[in-house]
Amino acid sequence: MTPALRDLRSLADCERVVDLQVVVWGDGMDLVPASVLLVSAKRGGILIGAFDGDELTGFVWSMPGWRGETQSHWSHMLAVAPASRGAGLGVALKLAQREQARRQGTELIEWTFDPLQAPNAHLNFVGLGTVAGEYLVDVYGQLDGPLHRGTPTDRLIAEWWISRPHVERRLAAREAAPSALGVTRSAELLDVPVVIETGGQGGWQAPGSVSLDSASRRVLVPVPPRFGEMQQQDTALALAWRHATRQAFQAYFARGYRAVDFFLDRNRGGGRYLLAADAGAALTPEATP
Repeated sequence: MTPALRDLRSLADCERVVDLQVVVWGDGMDLVPASVLLVSAKRGGILIGAFDGDELTGFVWSMPGWRGETQSHWSHMLAVAPASRGAGLGVALKLAQREQARRQGTELIEWTFDPLQAPNAHLNFVGLGTVAGEYLVDVYGQLDGPLHRGTPTDRLIAEWWISRPHVERRLAAREAAPSALGVTRSAELLDVPVVIETGGQGGWQAPGSVSLDSASRRVLVPVPPRFGEMQQQDTALALAWRHATRQAFQAYFARGYRAVDFFLDRNRGGGRYLLAADAGAALTPEATP
């Protein structure tokens, strides 16, 4: 059965959202209370739930705001129950959020995500068409949940310019051939330097030296497979990856590069971000890998 999506506008609905927050992130996280969700939903916020029968299986929540002169939404939470993952529910919730935001006249939806979580990067860049040019260091402080333990909560800000041609192309590609999304055409990347050396360490991929002064118009920033497991099993190595990628993103963003794509390694996990010095050119149909 395909889950039904609907707006959440009652206190009972919002209390169920709190319950799902605990299931997904644990009760050690700063939970958003039902009262805040309800007020937000009644004053321009977007709160959409996915239901399998009477069971809430996922939700997305964003708050209206402004980025400079641009009307925007800050998407603070997206959650899918463990038993409902892998069937595209997260994408369905984001697309429903996009449609509501467009009806409000919104141009931009933003959210944070951990750059070392390759599946999330693949969804954001390849499936939705986001870009990123801002890196936040330990933005949420120490969190005790299993997805965050052991490393600073560094985040990229995903920028989803929901009506721009690049986004339209990515969404059209997803609809036409979802199984082909993100398949790397290696020949197109042969001349693009990888700015973090990698090697093996105890069954894990480990970071080596970081090049911060490449003159190439495009560079690749690698991230390891199974970073969530790494945080639990080899915290020191996970921390080394956090510091190496932090160096790379901060250095190249400061020089005017932007993250415009992500290539998922479907065989091993992990992947590589594509950073471009001329982001506008990189997002034309001819230049997008």
